[in-house]
Amino acid sequence: MITVLLVDDQQLIRAGLRRILGPRDGFEVVGECADGSEVDAAVRELNPDLVIMDARMKQMGGAEATRLLRQRPDSPPVLILTTFDDDEVLSASLRAGASGFQLKDAPGEDLIRAARVVAEGDAWLDPTVTARVLTAYRGTTSSKPDGPRADAVSEREREVLALIGRGLTNAEIAEALSISEVTVKSHVGHIFNKLDLRDRAAAIVFAFDHGIVAPA
Repeated sequence: MITVLLVDDQQLIRAGLRRILGPRDGFEVVGECADGSEVDAAVRELNPDLVIMDARMKQMGGAEATRLLRQRPDSPPVLILTTFDDDEVLSASLRAGASGFQLKDAPGEDLIRAARVVAEGDAWLDPTVTARVLTAYRGTTSSKPDGPRADAVSEREREVLALIGRGLTNAEIAEALSISEVTVKSHVGHIFNKLDLRDRAAAIVFAFDHGIVAPA
């Protein structure tokens, strides 16, 4: 069972999320917050596996709350709920360390998949906002001519990176390449180290920017 903390300043939104993320699909909502300023204390008390957080709230938004939360070494991953035109928030949330982005008006089954993927340690980018996420991320990082090159990874690692870029989870990559999930995790670790990548979101951007995977 994946335990979830919901963070949104609208009670009706939280109620809707609670109905979608139920025990039947492997989730248990263990707490709710009405503002980002409440998140750190709630995480300390409830120790959830996943935080699902609205991008914009009245006092403290999702980006700032994520940044504060990620300062803790044992912080849970954060899935940001956003609207289509939240480019500024996407940029700030990426810098803060969010692991996924999902449109608020997406179907319930999309939210369930996104929540499960992020809770398992993978990255999730709603296909509808992938281009915006990539643009926002590029705007937050300085270009380094002498930075890591795509040929720093082995051929197998390149295959794994391409599948990360397509949004596949470790389990799906293992199935696609007919290798164990443990081996996939080893490859992912090597990729991060060789290319100096912070997380899977950064790996997705790298894969697109270096032509390892192309936008659909």
